[in-house]
Amino acid sequence: MILKLLRFMKIIRVAIKYGLDEIAISGFKVPRTARFIDTVIFWRDLSSPRGVRLRLALEDLGPIFIKFGQVLSTRSDLIPPDIAVELARLQDRVPPFDSDIAIAQIHKSLGAHPDQLFASFERTPVASASIAQVHFATLKDGKQVAVKVLRPGMKKTIDEDVALMQIAADLASRLWADSKRLKPKEVVAEFDKYLHDELDLMREAANASQLRRNFADSNLLLVPEMHWDYCSSNVIVMERMHGIPVSQIDRLAAAGVDLKKLSSDGVEIFFTQVFRDGFFHADMHPGNILVSIEPETFGRYIALDFGIVGTLTDYDKDYLSQNFLAFFRRDYKRVAEAHIESGWAPKETRVDELESAVRACCEPIFDRPLKDISFGQILLRLFQTSRRFNVEVQPQLVLLQKTLLNIEGLGRQLDPDLDLWKTAKPYLENWMAEQVGWQGLYQKLKAEAPRYAQIFPQLPRLLHRALEQQGERPNDNTELLKVLIHEQQKTNRFLSGATWTITLVVLALVSYEFWPHLTHLLPR
Repeated sequence: MILKLLRFMKIIRVAIKYGLDEIAISGFKVPRTARFIDTVIFWRDLSSPRGVRLRLALEDLGPIFIKFGQVLSTRSDLIPPDIAVELARLQDRVPPFDSDIAIAQIHKSLGAHPDQLFASFERTPVASASIAQVHFATLKDGKQVAVKVLRPGMKKTIDEDVALMQIAADLASRLWADSKRLKPKEVVAEFDKYLHDELDLMREAANASQLRRNFADSNLLLVPEMHWDYCSSNVIVMERMHGIPVSQIDRLAAAGVDLKKLSSDGVEIFFTQVFRDGFFHADMHPGNILVSIEPETFGRYIALDFGIVGTLTDYDKDYLSQNFLAFFRRDYKRVAEAHIESGWAPKETRVDELESAVRACCEPIFDRPLKDISFGQILLRLFQTSRRFNVEVQPQLVLLQKTLLNIEGLGRQLDPDLDLWKTAKPYLENWMAEQVGWQGLYQKLKAEAPRYAQIFPQLPRLLHRALEQQGERPNDNTELLKVLIHEQQKTNRFLSGATWTITLVVLALVSYEFWPHLTHLLPR
């Protein structure tokens, strides 16, 4: 409790030091508050621009607040430009920790000094983020790599900050009328889970490996290869990637990158991760994305930093795809019905009323480029609508919502004329076509074929065992047991024939790659 109180006092002290109270009340006619604090607290300095002071305050407060600033930096439509520009610096200019500490961390984690592990190791970090910092190195076989080292003491800092967030969420749950719908405690718990996952760099390496495998045949996205012999929970070593940061628009244009294509490719990558794989990079701010200018991979995205990923169940994917498609087709009635069917909105909600409210929020943004859309106003109206109809926030989709905002922010920077809806609609329609009908059935049978091959031959034996157990009960009638055994023998013969029939159907539908799994079913 004392640690929580000390952390809370630090937040108050930092806020006063950098004048965050003055920034918060600048839009209201209460200037006396700021002047009073200025006269009482002599160490308060408001000489720097407000954006600089906000960035410095977030850096002082640590990783959770830095990540908050990183998300805000992509939303230039929601915050003033001067603040957005400063917060963008949080993505790759967080103060590094001492290189000697990084070297000691590498030595402890990998069992040898960097000079022994690598042919060369750069002591000066090339990038420093909220959770870790990165040094370039060269392996003894000549491969260029990036060495990511976890910041020391991160778990303690995150535990303290999350504890304060949990207290705030608990108070909100008790005192806030909207808490049942917005689920602040569940949202904080979800955020806590992903923050702690990010502290295990081995988990990040595994995430990167999975994403690389998912896009192995793609011409849209590059993911660095992990060198597993040099990976641990506190240090990971990966392939060094060369490219231009996606936020440096002028450099990309000068290199000849097609910004319009890059923008639409980003939308396709996002929907591919979400709906095809159910596994998506959930920290896609500009500091984590490069664009390749190498001849063989020119114009492809390069993803970095895989500490936070999101996953979706088949149910989530199906529900989201139906909502997106209905939304893109302006079928607001279907959007309303899906919300009620899923339980997101109360069952007693009138479909026509919710349909009308959603239409009023969304219709103005269609057929318009991003530059002409005020997402701040749209989000405000959607929030008011969801509160009116008691629509519940789904904690498992918080990361998806955050990632979608990142994608929209990137699209706005790369191509303000991008029509987000028209770009995404064809992809979703193709994806839905693959999930339903004969093609979807074929793919599902193909995936389940090995399981069918194991289950079908066991059905007669399992049924026989069940009937035997039934017959062992002391009060069973003997004559009835004889009838059951006779019927079971007939059933066995029927199931044997059915097994062959179903197997032949499966064989006709699945590809020959599953032949080895099924050949033992055939009579010899």
